[in-house]
Amino acid sequence: MANARSIPPALPFASQVAIFSRLAEANPAPETELNFTNPYTLVVAVALSAQATDVGVNKATKGLFAVADTPQKMLDLGLEGVTEHIRTIGLFRQKAKNVIALSRILVEEYGGEVPDSRAALMSLPGVGRKTANVVLNCAFGHASQAVDTHIFRVGNRTRIAPGRDVDAVERAIEDNVPVRFQNHAHHWLILHGRYICQARRPRCGVCIINDLCPYEEKTE
Repeated sequence: MANARSIPPALPFASQVAIFSRLAEANPAPETELNFTNPYTLVVAVALSAQATDVGVNKATKGLFAVADTPQKMLDLGLEGVTEHIRTIGLFRQKAKNVIALSRILVEEYGGEVPDSRAALMSLPGVGRKTANVVLNCAFGHASQAVDTHIFRVGNRTRIAPGRDVDAVERAIEDNVPVRFQNHAHHWLILHGRYICQARRPRCGVCIINDLCPYEEKTE
């Protein structure tokens, strides 16, 4: 991974096209692994996913969303009800408070609808830039890049999008990945990081972009 002293340049255009063409051929329509039914439940699911696995969040939200899939229904359920549904998730007490608070704001300020603006989304309790970008991409079709630890790792290892921090990697994706791949770029990268380019031991032997990747410490 790039160190703090020197960030190498991103891969050239031709290499970016080759890499994303392979990722697209292998998975033409990648999607988030979080379960949701509408923009509101997506906001809640992504907010709950901080420091938690998608699998764990999906287990908790299955019952929650069955009874509260709108901001008003969530408010009607109340803090205790939300807390009970999500207590298996890390930091569940604070997250329950955030869900109630953001639901109240959506009802009072946005007519119960999720706004399709990054700034408006980031004004909601528990919603940061990554969460906002996921919602803009998955709910509204905007080519926004939600950079998490997986994407940060893959972006730097492969030099698809090198950067010192998540904001720099986000900009690098936007600047270097061809526009034709932007809508799905963060999905391909997060799935690649989650299942192939893993943190402790990347699975280079089964990686479909192995020959295009400049990472020096490859495994068999």
